[in-house]
Amino acid sequence: MKGLVLSGGHGTRLRPLTYSQQKQLIPVANKPILFYAIEDVIEAGVKEVYVVVGPNKEQVIETVNSRNWDADIDFIYQPEPEGLAHAVKISQDYIGDESFVMYLGDNILKSGIVDFANEFKKNESDTSILLSKVPNPQQFGVADLRKDGSVKRLIEKPKKPPSNYALVGIYFFKPIIFEAVNNIKPSWRNELEITDAIQWLIENGYKVKSNIVKDWWKDTGKPEDILEANRLVLDDIEQNVQGTEENSRLFGRIYVGEGTEIKNSTIKGPCIIGRNCSIKSSYIGPFTSIGDNCILTGTEIEDSVILGGSLISNTGRLVECLIGRNVKIVRASRIPKGTKFVVGDYSEIDL
Repeated sequence: MKGLVLSGGHGTRLRPLTYSQQKQLIPVANKPILFYAIEDVIEAGVKEVYVVVGPNKEQVIETVNSRNWDADIDFIYQPEPEGLAHAVKISQDYIGDESFVMYLGDNILKSGIVDFANEFKKNESDTSILLSKVPNPQQFGVADLRKDGSVKRLIEKPKKPPSNYALVGIYFFKPIIFEAVNNIKPSWRNELEITDAIQWLIENGYKVKSNIVKDWWKDTGKPEDILEANRLVLDDIEQNVQGTEENSRLFGRIYVGEGTEIKNSTIKGPCIIGRNCSIKSSYIGPFTSIGDNCILTGTEIEDSVILGGSLISNTGRLVECLIGRNVKIVRASRIPKGTKFVVGDYSEIDL
């Protein structure tokens, strides 16, 4: 079985962060979201993985190639985000006549896909989809299931959902899916929808099976989703303090990278602090991820994600923040006092 991991799209719901970087490269617990997907695919025994790239393709390729993977990794260019089924369509020459798993690179699944992959290899279904029970099925693709777990139909964001089982962004396909994607037409969004391709299989007598995800799953399409995924991942973090601390209190499960100095501060886990950071006279609270080369002075922050190279000084208390790379947030001492912003498009600021 081969692997197809998607890392395209514009990430409009995550602007302004995605003006300068691909959305799948935003870190959760200091690791690019995309890496969780690739790791899951390789853990399932896949030795040949293709990553579909679009905007910022050079950035994605460089980031993926910065790590040694236990599999062959290659890249497929999708010039425009014309739908998930279009990503499958342009991958046919790479996948050939083999089965494959397609994993959306902005999804995180706690328990991985090993069990689902093994079951797909053994059963006789042509496609296997993963489903997760959600409280708001109207916002997802939803499956209408038969009693034996096979799929009767798929509906994209229905006003009256037939179930509360949403499609997780992970699919197992046999090569017949290529015939399906070549026989559907673009939707009202002018995209080739993977739900339409799977529905084509159902209507033409092919077997589509479903599996229910029992542990947590997160689609990190919006800022609040990234913060929630960060909480979920940090909840399982292990204690590992490699940096140094002086006159500080560290308690709870904390990861501190090499070269990081913590002085006169309180760190409360679960949290992760990257390499070569300086934390002085600050409080780092639970569920916070701080990237490499950050400087925090006289600041309280918790339940937040801070990307690498940022400087935060004397800001007071910060909560539920998603802060990009090389950001500078300081409280100035000038008179007259006031607040000064340089803010990108689609930003949100709560004062």
